[in-house]
Amino acid sequence: MKSIACISSSVRAACQHTSACFPLNLNRALIRCSPAGRCTNATFASKTVVAQQPCVTGVRAFHSTHVSAAAVQQVSAAPLPTPVYVPGKREDDLSVTQLGRCITPQTSATSARHLSPYSPYTKTQSSTAVNIQSLFEGEVIQELCTRMAHFPVNDRAEGLATLLGACVEFGVEAHNPLVSRLINECQELISSRDIEVAQLCQLGEVAYALEGYQSAMVTGVLDSIGAAIEENVVSPSEAVRVYSLLALCYQPANQKQTLMLSTLHRHTQRLVHRLKARQVCDILQSLLKLQQRQAISLVLRLSHRASRVFKAFSDDEVIKVLSALMILGQHDEELLSAMDKHVPARLGKCDPELISTVMEYCLQTRCRSEPIFEAVAENFVCHAERHTTLQIAKQIIAMGRLNYLPQCSNQMFKELERILSSRFSHFQPRSLIEVLHACIHLERFPLNFMSKVFSPYFLQRLQAQGEPLDKNALGQLTQIHLSSSLECSYYWGPRLPFFLHVKRFSSVDQAFETPMESLLYKHVKGPLTHLLGGKFYSTSIFTYSGYTVDVEICLDENGFVLPLTEWDQTYRRMALCLDGQSRFCNNTQHLLGKEATKRRHLRRMGYEVVQIPYFEFEKLRSHVEQVQYLHNKIFPTIFKFIH
Repeated sequence: MKSIACISSSVRAACQHTSACFPLNLNRALIRCSPAGRCTNATFASKTVVAQQPCVTGVRAFHSTHVSAAAVQQVSAAPLPTPVYVPGKREDDLSVTQLGRCITPQTSATSARHLSPYSPYTKTQSSTAVNIQSLFEGEVIQELCTRMAHFPVNDRAEGLATLLGACVEFGVEAHNPLVSRLINECQELISSRDIEVAQLCQLGEVAYALEGYQSAMVTGVLDSIGAAIEENVVSPSEAVRVYSLLALCYQPANQKQTLMLSTLHRHTQRLVHRLKARQVCDILQSLLKLQQRQAISLVLRLSHRASRVFKAFSDDEVIKVLSALMILGQHDEELLSAMDKHVPARLGKCDPELISTVMEYCLQTRCRSEPIFEAVAENFVCHAERHTTLQIAKQIIAMGRLNYLPQCSNQMFKELERILSSRFSHFQPRSLIEVLHACIHLERFPLNFMSKVFSPYFLQRLQAQGEPLDKNALGQLTQIHLSSSLECSYYWGPRLPFFLHVKRFSSVDQAFETPMESLLYKHVKGPLTHLLGGKFYSTSIFTYSGYTVDVEICLDENGFVLPLTEWDQTYRRMALCLDGQSRFCNNTQHLLGKEATKRRHLRRMGYEVVQIPYFEFEKLRSHVEQVQYLHNKIFPTIFKFIH
């Protein structure tokens, strides 16, 4: 909804045609508003008139005076005051000379309230509202309505919407007779079905601000917009306005609105190729407010369009687009390619929040982008002080979980160590644990901070956040403890108390290890049984440290495979990792950080780890090729045991 400062062209035209009819100076105040909605000059009237009525910009105050009918008649017969500039004063601080007297305008201590278009106006009973209400009870607005009756229907609708917007701005109640008249005139216009969609949306926004969901005017507006959508006459800019209106007043329980929204989705899909960058951002934001996660096809098309106009996005728009796509749960490969191309060049002078949002998006989509990650690491080395602790955490966590070690890793981790040393207490406890946990994925062990993390004070601080220690935090602490035990034998500092260890890393959210893909196991099962001469292996075995082994094979001291009944004579153990697609970064052959850490720990625990990645096994067409592949993978390892 427009502010009253943004006076429509139709209202300005009506003012120009009715200057002789107004006893008040509202006409002159409105005329001095430029088409862009900015005031070029403020006009003030004498003390005896309500007309200390400057052009409202959302921060200007009003001086309350009461007007009598006799005073209005007296002033209407007098010549209009002439504004003159006073030396040494700003353009806004005009004085008005009338009848040989100089009157300096006064302003209230409080500013005129700015109304957000996304929330209904809270009516106030301030002196300003009372004064403005008395203004609306005169003949000014009625005369404007009479003059606008001869205007084209769209201009008239825009003018009425502007006047209603003024009522909302100044806190005039919806049951006010003048407001009721304006609403009735709007409803007559809406029923004619001749108004364009943009003006309908403007009317709908002010009606919602005045009366809320139950407004008959809002219902009429939505019916007219629905008819326009059915006729496929909605332009891209109008579609954006409709989504914005629906984000305000959509009711999921209303079947008519639900059907209208579904039709709008289909219509917008045909318009996506014509959308500009700002329009893509606005529609995604509206879909987010409408919680349209099921509109997968539309979101994917918008994501694809975002890849084409990515260079035109501002930093704030990139943040909004990526945040919306993360919540809506969709992404497009071409958008990732566009980010690879355009994001690195923007990082040097962009908002740090953009960097953390890009890294968060890469993490959610498992996009291990070398150009982006290298640029982020270099930016971190040079400008780490500009980032908040949460922004730093998002960057390091993404690199760790996607198993990316940048070329400037030495400088990056030195800078991270310096930041942690100087701002350790600024990090939220859970955020700090996630940062240190991400470091061990990259084989960078934060020994200087393990003693602090495992200290009773830190653990108490972690529990003091009002919630019990969740399994994720305990699992991360357990894995950090394992790294210090298995990979840092020279560490003699504090350890995590045993009663806080998690017993199994397997979890529903797959935070520490990804379960074996059943389809890949079915393909490997037959050739493996044929190779070993029977089912001399077991699946999904839990180790004492909490990890799960996909396929375990036990050998005796001579290197022979033991049947399951003789596993008590085990001398060596072999872990077959059947690595499906979900264990790798998106469209790469790089294991995720959690999987790389798991394999390192299994080797340290004495397992011989054999990896069977999906992208190698799926190339094998025949059973013979599959058996030979497994033979080449497994038996060289067995022969190592013998020697």
